[in-house]
Amino acid sequence: MNHQTLQYRTFVSLLIAVSLGLLWVVWPFIGAVFWGAILAIIFVPLHRRMLRSFGHRRNLAALATLLVVLLLVILPAALIAGALVQEGTQVYARIRSGEIDFGAYFQQIYEALPGPAHALLERFGVTDLPTMQQELSALAAQGSQFIAAQALSIGQNTAQFLVSFGVMLYLLFFLFRDGAGLSRRIKDAVPLSEEHKRHLFRKFTTVVRATVKGNVVVAVTQGALGGLIFWIMGIQGALLWSVLMAFLSLLPAVGAGLIWGPVAIYFLATGELVQGLVLIAYGVLVIGLVDNILRPILVGKDTQMPDYLVLITTLGGMTIFGLTGFVVGPLVAALFMAIWDLFATMNESTE
Repeated sequence: MNHQTLQYRTFVSLLIAVSLGLLWVVWPFIGAVFWGAILAIIFVPLHRRMLRSFGHRRNLAALATLLVVLLLVILPAALIAGALVQEGTQVYARIRSGEIDFGAYFQQIYEALPGPAHALLERFGVTDLPTMQQELSALAAQGSQFIAAQALSIGQNTAQFLVSFGVMLYLLFFLFRDGAGLSRRIKDAVPLSEEHKRHLFRKFTTVVRATVKGNVVVAVTQGALGGLIFWIMGIQGALLWSVLMAFLSLLPAVGAGLIWGPVAIYFLATGELVQGLVLIAYGVLVIGLVDNILRPILVGKDTQMPDYLVLITTLGGMTIFGLTGFVVGPLVAALFMAIWDLFATMNESTE
């Protein structure tokens, strides 16, 4: 091994070590860093327009863009989160008091089922109604208790939350101001050809924007439509169910149906045929149509990934990384496809 090779390997080892060290240091704020970078990528086009409007004064343009992000994204999210925590706490209190009894709802559905359905449930061993009622009630209580616990946790960790929030805003300002230069430095440091670097960076930004903007638009639309029909029908906790439908709509194909579907079944089983049929029609033709029309346009078309891959990677990402995973999962899949496509192209060119 010559001296130059040894020097290069030593330098690469040092580079990896200090990079891992930096990751270890910033790990407590990795969520703030991640979402700061994501918001910067999404709002870069707006910042460029701000930059032209303010005569290329970078500090002023970055501050103006940051204020827009606060007004359009962060403030509405904070208001919805506050209302959700309040309503979730009220639902938990109703479950504890017995005003809401999911076990009784299950009993009503079971009694309304026809004979063949009873036989089918007996075949699968689902006949111990008292146990099923207890388990459903316990599950509902645990879910609502989790929301209440999260509200208490946020209150107890207010200082940590505010620090992370401040880190995100601080980083976002500098990413707006210096992001173009930082992006060029990163591109220059990547040891690939210019064509390959352009392809990978374009794929990265496209997937981030399509995944976040597309999924958020679909989630907000489906959640709002679902909450509206629940409110019209007088279903308790309409805001809570609306947010849950919005959250579940991050999963393609199934999504919001996991909430409105059981409610429609309950209406049908308890003799509320009109309400049940209306909810099914509304869920399929209105809420479902949003997923079938908007998601392919906003997500699948730009990412150029099949729906099944988006679903699997979204589920896997959210299992590992929590809510952040709905971006990380499809992003990893898109980069995987892009790199293998480059690899295949390079092999074809060498043959």
